[in-house]
Amino acid sequence: MSGRVLRIRLTDSPISRAGYWWATLVGFVWGFLWSTGPIEVRQGLVVFTGMPKWTFGRGGACVGGCYLTDRNAGDVVLGHEAVHKAQWRKYGMLFPVLYLIAGRNPLGNRFEIEAGLEAGGYVPRRRRADRSAR
Repeated sequence: MSGRVLRIRLTDSPISRAGYWWATLVGFVWGFLWSTGPIEVRQGLVVFTGMPKWTFGRGGACVGGCYLTDRNAGDVVLGHEAVHKAQWRKYGMLFPVLYLIAGRNPLGNRFEIEAGLEAGGYVPRRRRADRSAR
């Protein structure tokens, strides 16, 4: 034996990217089947709108490179979902498992915190200071 150890990287690897593409295919098929609104590519995501509420969680769901929602597709939210897309690319099919372990409460879920709680609509947006008042 040569004493070499075979290490398999599960994150940021060809394995995680394969999981990302599988999830994207699943999201695309699901969105294509149920979307009744426009389907657009925005901020690097395939956005399916007009989805019945039972086909996704909360205000929308990012599955691989697809975002499934009824109408919640503003630029701020899509920025939040683009971070989830990057998380899918990094973790692949481990992402849903890790997300569940992180918990359903978005205020304590590290993936929602990383994506931005304000942008995701989980906490009120802070108002910018009025610069003209200075």
